[in-house]
Amino acid sequence: MAFLGSNVTSEVGLRLLLCPLGSNIVTRAACCSVGIVLPVYSTFRAIERNDANEQQKWLTYWAAYGSFTLVEAFSDKLLSWFPYYYHFKFAFLVWLQLPSTEGAKQIYKNHLRPFLLKHQAGVDQLMGFACAEMARFISTRPEEYQFVRTMLKKIRGSARPKVSEPKGLRAISGQTRMISNPESDHD
Repeated sequence: MAFLGSNVTSEVGLRLLLCPLGSNIVTRAACCSVGIVLPVYSTFRAIERNDANEQQKWLTYWAAYGSFTLVEAFSDKLLSWFPYYYHFKFAFLVWLQLPSTEGAKQIYKNHLRPFLLKHQAGVDQLMGFACAEMARFISTRPEEYQFVRTMLKKIRGSARPKVSEPKGLRAISGQTRMISNPESDHD
């Protein structure tokens, strides 16, 4: 077990990540982990701790990440053909989160905020139109809407395995408590 905590595993992981000859599977998984999994958990922690500074940091990250994802959705098929695309994406996602660079804050302040302030009226109008159209679509098709809801309930119900508890044992109930992190300064 001492092997797993050694520098060998981090070196192997770094070599897999940076290997230009390997497939993009490792790099894409790293992008998902760094770009989504870590921020989701960090956002959860900021919300649970009610830390306004951390919440602001992660809201800014999600605004920057969302705008990047929107651009990427239209250009991913083209960009993915470029060598090292996922390596650059990984580096960009790390840059967005690093406290020393405050990349998400820079993207938001220098590009996203000015753009959205300039086009806020048009975006608000577009969003209002989209919401009204979705509401109209759903209200004019109640049978289809009910069918989709029923199917989703069935899918969700079948995905959850039924676990029966042994006789004589009761489920634990009550408030959950947050376990503080001794390494954090924000407790």
